[in-house]
Amino acid sequence: MTAIIDIKEIRKIYQVGNQEVHALAGVDLCINPNEYVAIMGPSGSGKSTLMNIIGCLDTPSMGEYWLNGNDVSSLEDERLSAIRNKEIGFIFQTFNLLLRYNAIENVSIPLIYARYSKELRQELAKKTLTQVGLGDRMDHKPNEMSGGQRQRVAIARALVNSPSLILADEPTGNLDSKTSEEIMRLLDDLHKNGNTIVVVTHEEDIARHANRIVRLRDGIIENDEIIKKKNSTK
Repeated sequence: MTAIIDIKEIRKIYQVGNQEVHALAGVDLCINPNEYVAIMGPSGSGKSTLMNIIGCLDTPSMGEYWLNGNDVSSLEDERLSAIRNKEIGFIFQTFNLLLRYNAIENVSIPLIYARYSKELRQELAKKTLTQVGLGDRMDHKPNEMSGGQRQRVAIARALVNSPSLILADEPTGNLDSKTSEEIMRLLDDLHKNGNTIVVVTHEEDIARHANRIVRLRDGIIENDEIIKKKNSTK
């Protein structure tokens, strides 16, 4: 089985004035298809840097990163962008929706970059919005929706081109506790349907939805824990 994420001895070094800052100091991480992993760590631990590398938003200074069988460690921006659009669906804390576009148009954006026809974009966007419970909000713009509905649009956008990986950065950070739980239940359902999910969070209760928690500190993995969940009696 080919790993979705296979990271080997990844290091990331930033030059700040005359000093080198080692944001990642040798990280090894393997995530297989249909895993549900939470990445945690305090400020300065390297979790945001690791997320950016996993998401092909940045490249490592040293080491290897294989994404779904592709070596993306040192690709040029254009090629990296193409792989990112195909392989990764992003969910952001701030939703990152275009305010002048309705839900269908926002969800269709990855398909435009992938050069799908307009008819197929519409069909897939409507199908995915229905999947996340927004079948009656397709023509609404972000400012006509609640925070939870906007995050559902963002989740639909992440799903629409069937990526290898869903990468969620603090997906409930701008939501109240009730709505946060609804969004996490949706991510749980997506995982049960076969999606590979990585959630970056500082909240323990959010991380506990995952089946595995990877904890970073000072640029290295401090702990990699499998979560044993109790069977539901309902």
